[in-house]
Amino acid sequence: MSLLDTARVVRENAYAPYSQFKVGAAVRGASGQIYAGCNVENVAYPEGTCAEAGAIAAMVAAGETEIVEVCVIADSPTPASPCGGCRQKLAEFARGEVTVRLATVNGPEQVVTVADLLPGAFATSHMGGGKD
Repeated sequence: MSLLDTARVVRENAYAPYSQFKVGAAVRGASGQIYAGCNVENVAYPEGTCAEAGAIAAMVAAGETEIVEVCVIADSPTPASPCGGCRQKLAEFARGEVTVRLATVNGPEQVVTVADLLPGAFATSHMGGGKD
C-alpha cells in the first residue's frame, strides 16, 4: 500500500467527535516500513494527539528513528499543514529535504519539504552539538 493510501485508510479511524476533522498521517522509515497515525481528540482539548505524532510514535515504538517520507491527509478544501508542534516533531526525525505530501480527500495536493514547513528549526546544534 502506498503512503497516501495508508494515510487515507487510517484517517477513517480518527477519533474526532468534537471537531469532526479527521486527519491521517503516514511516515516511511529508513527501512522502507510505513507507520500510520490518526488524530485522537479528548474532551480536555489540549490533551488530544495529532495524526503525525501518532505515526511518529508508532515508528519509534517499532525501533526506527529516521523518517524518509511523510504524507498527511485531511478532508479540507486545501491541503492542511501539520501544526507547529508536529512540524518540530517531524524535524526531530527527518532531514530538511524529506518530502511531505499534503493531501485532501477530494483532490488538491501540495508537496513541500520538512525545511519548508519549519525554517530555522530548533535542533540539537542549538544545544552545543549532536545531529541536526
